[in-house]
Amino acid sequence: MSPLYALERFDIGIVYLDVERRVVGMNDLARRTLPVEELRPFDRHVLGLHPERSRPKVAFLLDQAAVCPVANPPPMTMIINIPERVLLIKVSRLSDGQAGPSGYVLVFHDITEIVSGELPVKSEEANQPRRLMKIPTASGNQVVLVDVGDVLHLHSDGHYTRVVTAEENRFCNLSISDIETRLDPQRFMRVHRSHIVNLGAIQALVREGGRLVIQLDDGTRTVPVSRTSAADLLARLGMTPTEGSARRQGSLADDT
Repeated sequence: MSPLYALERFDIGIVYLDVERRVVGMNDLARRTLPVEELRPFDRHVLGLHPERSRPKVAFLLDQAAVCPVANPPPMTMIINIPERVLLIKVSRLSDGQAGPSGYVLVFHDITEIVSGELPVKSEEANQPRRLMKIPTASGNQVVLVDVGDVLHLHSDGHYTRVVTAEENRFCNLSISDIETRLDPQRFMRVHRSHIVNLGAIQALVREGGRLVIQLDDGTRTVPVSRTSAADLLARLGMTPTEGSARRQGSLADDT
């Protein structure tokens, strides 16, 4: 099933906000997807629906929809992560009869199934975040799904993440920590607070200025390794050092 067909087939969640961004209504899918019973969001600010780490993104999305100077602007689009789900959100402002602001409509697709694939979930993994098979990246109002097997590494960009393949460097609205929890730990490792690397894409380990650095398969990109991750990385690559050498290898890289 193509991602486009899946989006066309899936129902959409709809949340209505007043001009103060308080929740005033939602459809049945939104009620089922969002933690309505727990948070009781009606007549409360919409940011209360989202985990704290996602609130700056949602606020930015609403701010952009509010100030967009274009008449009849396109919906603003963003991808966010809530527990167990990945949502593609679009926000559009509403106006009254005099073209004054009257609120917002927030529309979302639940794209968890698309980005996670349809792999069976083992019983012991039922309460774990679903593994990403594709990483949703944003370009304007277009969402491009990047196969995780094509990813060389990921690095944080503020609250967001850059997804790097051999051909391109794409922007993802999810934080690097959100993505880390959904990647296969057998294939990917967080080697620095700002970097995750595909272990299969490592070509060499080199020293640069007294620091341990990964050279990737494309030969043009390097990834720093933190002091605290160096020994674990060597072990993952079958280069388990002795206790003494582990301390020396660990001293090669520092957090930046």
